[in-house]
Amino acid sequence: MPRTKGVSVDASSPLAVALESDLDSGGENRPNYSVPAVEKALDIIEYLSAEAVPMTRAQLARALNRQPAELFRMLTCLESRGYLWRDSGSNAYSLTLKLFELSRTHSPYEELLKVAIPHMRSLVGEVRESCHLSMLHEDKVMVLAQEESPKPFRLSVEVGSLHTVSGTTSGRVLLAYMDDAEASALLKRDHAYHQRSAKDKQALQTRLEQIRTRGYEWTEGEWFEGGIDLGVLVGAPGSHVKAALVMATLRRKGQGPTLEQVLPALQQCARDIGLSAGILKSS
Repeated sequence: MPRTKGVSVDASSPLAVALESDLDSGGENRPNYSVPAVEKALDIIEYLSAEAVPMTRAQLARALNRQPAELFRMLTCLESRGYLWRDSGSNAYSLTLKLFELSRTHSPYEELLKVAIPHMRSLVGEVRESCHLSMLHEDKVMVLAQEESPKPFRLSVEVGSLHTVSGTTSGRVLLAYMDDAEASALLKRDHAYHQRSAKDKQALQTRLEQIRTRGYEWTEGEWFEGGIDLGVLVGAPGSHVKAALVMATLRRKGQGPTLEQVLPALQQCARDIGLSAGILKSS
């Protein structure tokens, strides 16, 4: 991504004043890399985004456990930079579309791929099984990346290929962590779902609940004899950017990996990708 270099802030600007005030008032016990003014600005932006309703300075102060005077200069700064809009009648603040416009300058697919591939390679080196990463693309599941097993006989999924959401491990993992309205709207556009009987549709709902409860999807022989898929979520359930990480392998003459052998490594890989991509918070 292109970066802006040589940006300076006027010493008399609201941002500079807020930064100087917060940095000077911290004392010697503050961690070396703490930037209170930045944290305060992010708290405001994230809270307004989560609540999705305009809020006054007093309401924000109560919600963020701060004094109204603490927020005055930061709100003024964010408003002047175009991140917030203040209603002149109610004095309530709301987010503008500036963050949305900034987000359009990069693709979540590209950013996720950039951090995912090294972790996927490490996973394949550990379990010696193929794995692929998928995300939703309109009403289908798209395979974004694949790392192949070093074994002479292995499963391979074409990168860029599109698949049904209800009939694949990746799709069901993504469906399981959607809210009901989003999942229902997606299934209405899924041709394979409409071909299911009422009993099969109910079985799918039960299966999605099982995925949410246990945290993974394990299938054997869904598409052909001897095929095994194990899938987990990449990212937080409530995140707008989510992906499915799936290990795909073949069982040869009754031999194949057990769930206990590969699940911990797959879950750790998904967690590492989520943390590196910034779509999962460290606990």
